[in-house]
Amino acid sequence: MQPIVNKKAYREYEILHKYEAGIKLTGPEVKAVKNGRLNFEGSYVKLIGNELFLVNADIPLYRFSHVEGYEPNRSRKLLMHRTEITKLQSKIKERPGLTIVALKCYNIKGFLKLEIALSKGRKKHELKSVEKNRELKRRDKEMAKEFLKH
Repeated sequence: MQPIVNKKAYREYEILHKYEAGIKLTGPEVKAVKNGRLNFEGSYVKLIGNELFLVNADIPLYRFSHVEGYEPNRSRKLLMHRTEITKLQSKIKERPGLTIVALKCYNIKGFLKLEIALSKGRKKHELKSVEKNRELKRRDKEMAKEFLKH
């Protein structure tokens, strides 16, 4: 299984700290995710009480399953140690502009894991400067390749 990456999160947020969490799924959902059918667009991680939930992530129904009343955008519980969750809670309370974003989903020894990050949203002018810097780095690499060829 190839990791499913949320490319928009890397662009729109400044990543401060990464965490790994398990994700609680049903059988057909696991098969769908292992086939690469997970869409992070519009999703976020929400703290409710002392638990983490992945909200609004789209996992379409596995085509060979026969589940009635399936909700592809339902909230899914994330599994982390209590100490990590309390650290996240305290960091979010002390700095109000921070959010938790899902970065990627991958498979480790048969278990689906979700990489989440404590992050800070970027403003429009910051987005433009980040894109400009990436383009400059890309151009520099291409020029270095060309120089080394000749």
